[in-house]
Amino acid sequence: MTVAVPRPLHVTLDGFNLALPRGTGVATYARTLSEALKGMSAQVDVLYGFNIPSHTPAALREVLFYDRLGEEEPKTKARFLSERWKARQRSTLTGCTAQMIPTDPRIDVRSFSERMPAFDRLLNARDLFFVAAQRYRATRRFMTVELPETPDVMHWTYPFPIRVKGARNVYTIHDLVPLRLPHTTLDDKSYYFRLMTDLCRHADAICTVSEASKRDIIAFSPQAAPIVHNTYQTIRTPTVSLNISEEALKDVLERLYGLRRDGYYLFFGSIEPKKNIGRLLEAMLSSSAERPLVIVGAMTWKATGELRLLERCLNTGRVIRMEYLPERDLMTLVRGARALLFPSLAEGFGLPVIEAMALGTPVMTSREGSLPEVGGDAVLAVDAYDISQITAAIERLDKDDALCATLRAAGPGQAARFDMNGYRTRLEAFYADVMRAPAKHP
Repeated sequence: MTVAVPRPLHVTLDGFNLALPRGTGVATYARTLSEALKGMSAQVDVLYGFNIPSHTPAALREVLFYDRLGEEEPKTKARFLSERWKARQRSTLTGCTAQMIPTDPRIDVRSFSERMPAFDRLLNARDLFFVAAQRYRATRRFMTVELPETPDVMHWTYPFPIRVKGARNVYTIHDLVPLRLPHTTLDDKSYYFRLMTDLCRHADAICTVSEASKRDIIAFSPQAAPIVHNTYQTIRTPTVSLNISEEALKDVLERLYGLRRDGYYLFFGSIEPKKNIGRLLEAMLSSSAERPLVIVGAMTWKATGELRLLERCLNTGRVIRMEYLPERDLMTLVRGARALLFPSLAEGFGLPVIEAMALGTPVMTSREGSLPEVGGDAVLAVDAYDISQITAAIERLDKDDALCATLRAAGPGQAARFDMNGYRTRLEAFYADVMRAPAKHP
C-alpha cells in the first residue's frame, strides 16, 4: 500500500519592501517571515516588481534583477509613449504575468546576503506595484497577477490592491496609523480607507502583528472580524551582537563612534511624528541626564518641527545624530546603550523594543498601541503625551543603576516570548486555518 506524503505548503511573498535600498520594518518582517516558512519546510517564492521587460532573455533577467536591487534611487518614471509606458498601459488593462528570475552561480550576489529573504525561487512582474496602485486609484479594482505556478497562499506583507488568481490571498496590515492618527502621516487618507475596506471585504485572510492592531482593524471593519488573525512576529538579532565580548564591545564603541559603554541613550527608527521625537527631545533638554541621546534614523516628511528642535539639541552636544547604520552596526549600538528611549505614539508591533530587550538593554517606552503587549513588565512605561513623565523616566534611568539592572535581567525573558519557535507555531495555525477554506478568487 502506497502512503501519500503530504505536499509542502507553497507560499509566495511579495518583495516590495525587500527591494528598498535601506529597507524598512516591513522588509525585516518579510525576511523573518520567509525564514520562518523555510523552517516549516514550506516552498517559498518571492515576487518583485522591478523594471525588467518581459522579453528579456533569462540570463539577462538575473543580471538586471541584481542591478535594480542595487539601485540607490529606483527609477519609477516612464516617458510618455515609451516602451515602458506602453507596457504599463497594457498591464493596467489586462493584468500582469510574472516571470522566473534564474539563480545562476556565475553572478556574485554576496553583497546582498543581508537583504535577501530565504527563498526557493525569485519572480518578477514588471512595475507590478506601481501599476496596481495606479489602476486602483482610477478604477478601485484590484490588479490580477499570474504566476508561473499558482501557490497555495499568496502572502502580501503590506496592503496592496493586487491578487494572484487561484491562490488564497492573505494581506498583512501592520497598523492603522493613517486612520487612527491621520495628522501624523502624509498618506492619501481616502485612498487608504478605501483600500483597507476592500481588503477586509475581499481577502481570504488578514494577518496582523498585535492584538492592538487586530482591535483597530476590526473597529474600522467589523465585518472582517472572522478573518483577522494576529500572529505577532519575531526578530532577527545578529549573533555577532550577542557574542561580542564586553571588552570588544567597549573597543568598537570607542573606536568607531567615540561612545562609552553604558554612556549614552539610543533612539532608532524613522524620525516622524508617530515616533514622538519632539516630546522625547524636549524631555531630554529638560532633564538633568548626564548621558547624551544618540538618534539613528532618517528625517522624513512632516518632521519640520522635529528637525528644528533636533538642530537645537545638536548644538547643545546633548544629542548625537547618525542617519543610517547597517543592521549589525546598529545592534552593536543597541547593546552598548544605557537604555533605549522609545516613547512612540503608535506601533503595530514595536520591533526596536523587542530587539533591545533581546540584547539585555533597558527600555523606556510608552503605553500606546502594541507596546504594552510587547514590553510587558520588562520596560519602564510612560505616558507618551506627558513630557514630564518622559523627563522623569530619563532621570531615573540616568541615576538608578538598580533599576537598569532589573530591566536588563527582565528583557531577554520577555523578548523570548516572541522567539522563532513560537512564531512558527502561530504561523502554522494561521496557514492551516487559511487552507481550510477555498480561495475566494479561484
